[in-house]
Amino acid sequence: MWNRLALYSIVTVAIVALVATVVNAMTVSPVVIDLQTSGTRMSQVITIENKYARPIILEMTAQEAEYTDDGVKGTGKPTDDLLVFPPQAQVAPGGTQAVRVQYVGDPDLPKSKHYFVSVNQLPVKLPEGESAVQLLYNFQVVTGVSMPGKKPNIKIDSAETYMGGDNNPRLLLVLTNDADTYGYLSGGSLKITQKDSSGKEIFQRTMTGEQISQEIGFGLVGAGQKRRMSTPVILPQMGGQIEASFIPSRR
Repeated sequence: MWNRLALYSIVTVAIVALVATVVNAMTVSPVVIDLQTSGTRMSQVITIENKYARPIILEMTAQEAEYTDDGVKGTGKPTDDLLVFPPQAQVAPGGTQAVRVQYVGDPDLPKSKHYFVSVNQLPVKLPEGESAVQLLYNFQVVTGVSMPGKKPNIKIDSAETYMGGDNNPRLLLVLTNDADTYGYLSGGSLKITQKDSSGKEIFQRTMTGEQISQEIGFGLVGAGQKRRMSTPVILPQMGGQIEASFIPSRR
């Protein structure tokens, strides 16, 4: 009897990156999208490519998200604010599938919101008598919705050190955004300075938006959020005086 059963193993993959993400032979791109409540940016297309030697079946769902010190996390609460089409698809080997995500919620949002669009791989029916372990991947596409013309107001409230798991001193930033729309730390430049107990400067670095994105991440700060963000930036020592300043891009 067991040779007629498929054994299923589910692996959830939560990605926060703007580039295409590859798991085995399946790609989803992009996995961070920014929509607006009106105008030409109300919708965006996600492209899924199947490089497996067999078809894959996909189901797309949307849920509300909430802000945390780690970025965003799903609430598990389904939402009708996003129209995701098609909701299901079968992608042939070597084929691609375009999925359109469109905001259809309140056009007069008081402040920006975030959602997760999940691209869920479903099990396929195996031929009679064949058994296998199917690894099923779930991609979380981080979807922000803001209002046209609004800008974030990200500031660094304070900076300090923390000890990383590898016993290296690292940089922790406390970020605030008192605007009614979200923004990204990578949407500007970051200057970091550390002085020792005697006041001597022992570290200084200025990071561009691209460097922030590559080394720290996008650095999402939600509307009205205060976020304690632990970064991977290594500092010479624990303690001392840390100064950090953020300069937003003029774009």
